[in-house]
Amino acid sequence: MHQTIGAAYQPELIALMRSVLDDAMLTVPEPKRTSAMKAEIASHILSCAAKGQRDPSELKMAALLAVVDCTHYSHDISPQRRAV
Repeated sequence: MHQTIGAAYQPELIALMRSVLDDAMLTVPEPKRTSAMKAEIASHILSCAAKGQRDPSELKMAALLAVVDCTHYSHDISPQRRAV
């Protein structure tokens, strides 16, 4: 996981990140919607936000792509679906 030690977020950004996380989790296949997966996606959202990203679509895409690239998730997704 990525660490964002010392990062402070405004309430509006926290709400945005929460919304992005909720939206991203809806795209994960139900059997994979675990607390570990949610934590992994949240970590990537936090990491991107710490780098200044504020666009919800970009935050979601970056987090999901990072998770798909992880071996614990990508092994059961066809290459065609990864390209979507």
